[in-house]
Amino acid sequence: MRTMQDALWRRSAAAQAAAVRRGEVSAVELVESHLERIAEVNPRVNAVTQLLAGRAREAARRTDAGRAEGKVLGPLAGVPFTVKESTPIGGVPTTFGVRRFADLVAADDAPPVARLRAAGAIPIGHSNMPTLILAGMHTRSELFGDTANPWDRARTPGGTSGGDAVAVATGMAALGLGNDSGGSVRIPAQFCGVTALKPTPGRFPADHRVLGPDDPGPATQMLVTDGPLARTVADLRLAYEALAGTDPRDPRTVPAPAHGAPLPGPVKVAVVADPGGHGVHPAIAAAVRSAAEALRDAGYDVREVADVPRLDETLEAYNRITVTEFAPNWPVVRTLLGDGGHRYIAMAMERTPPVTDVDQLMKLMGAWMNIRRSWAEFLDAYPLALGPSFTEPPVEPGLESRDRAGRDRVASGMRLCTATSFVGVPAVAVPTGLSDGLPCGVQIIGRAFREDLCLEAAQAVEDRLGVLTPVDPRGSGTIGR
Repeated sequence: MRTMQDALWRRSAAAQAAAVRRGEVSAVELVESHLERIAEVNPRVNAVTQLLAGRAREAARRTDAGRAEGKVLGPLAGVPFTVKESTPIGGVPTTFGVRRFADLVAADDAPPVARLRAAGAIPIGHSNMPTLILAGMHTRSELFGDTANPWDRARTPGGTSGGDAVAVATGMAALGLGNDSGGSVRIPAQFCGVTALKPTPGRFPADHRVLGPDDPGPATQMLVTDGPLARTVADLRLAYEALAGTDPRDPRTVPAPAHGAPLPGPVKVAVVADPGGHGVHPAIAAAVRSAAEALRDAGYDVREVADVPRLDETLEAYNRITVTEFAPNWPVVRTLLGDGGHRYIAMAMERTPPVTDVDQLMKLMGAWMNIRRSWAEFLDAYPLALGPSFTEPPVEPGLESRDRAGRDRVASGMRLCTATSFVGVPAVAVPTGLSDGLPCGVQIIGRAFREDLCLEAAQAVEDRLGVLTPVDPRGSGTIGR
């Protein structure tokens, strides 16, 4: 009989898969351990939305049968993972947290789900997110309600991949599969004390069509990237290696090697604790300093720099392009967001009206390329950059939808995530420790298609500053709106 301390769900994904491959535990035992953890914890945090217990048990039985037959099992053999409500799992509704989508059963797995399955991992459930990904940063959906931060119920777990971050942080799953277009895996990773990867666009195959055969516009195609969450950087690396590669279903994918050539000499790291000079909380500034010192101790050439390139211009261009693409569908989309769910986007559109002149739009698209060039030159000089994923500790749930001041505060907090998504570079979020009982962390940003450099640096930080999770949920009661 295993005790709580040696429960299978507590192990890293790498250790879980190794035990299954060696036959020390069965995949069925591993899945059952996670199902027991979900039964214990999920009622307190509401992160797992559609539990796939029967499907997960059947997949585990097939894994065990394959091993008995002498088949070589994959690097994630038997490892349970959650999947954001916006990413299809074949035979399961892809709801986006919207009541009207509750019965829209997916015909097939999305490409990243198929990739993780091919590596041996097992989907154990869908995970919560803001309604239609658009209702705000806090993970609250019309269909499933609020998800609680396991460290403090009075703070948001972040979003939009908050359900996955909470599931991973509490041991309900070893891995989570979210997506990110401006911080949606990195912010919940920082708020929940786990690690996450936002890859270069084109690194992982994806299909981000919502309904029907039509693809979204260019901003959505370029900005949204699927990305994994994990408790350790080594597990994140395993997920990265499983997810990377081309797929004919996604013509954007690039056949770039998962691991590039080593760089000569100590790798330079540009440190920017307060991007744009708009302010940073002392706890987050301290987290950046701790990570910088860890990298310096690991042999990196760590240098403070004045700022990242053209931050305010980047944020303005991001807002103008995304609002312009989004505006024609807003009257319909607004009706899907439920009570109050429209406020976050409505305030954004009031602040940044869409471009209506074709010449202005073409200039804006040119500015996008010009900003990307500035970042490429910056990262040519500094292959890595270090800064916050969010410039404050976890804020209260729904702050960004409450009023203009709250929305502006949250938009400012996530500004480095927004900028790096806009310029199409990879980043790894990694914890640095606790401050007043809440997780702190940083992100390590790299050159396009050099996720390996980000992961190596994140590993150096983790080696020196430690791992924060799994954690038991703290507090009780309901989450305030």
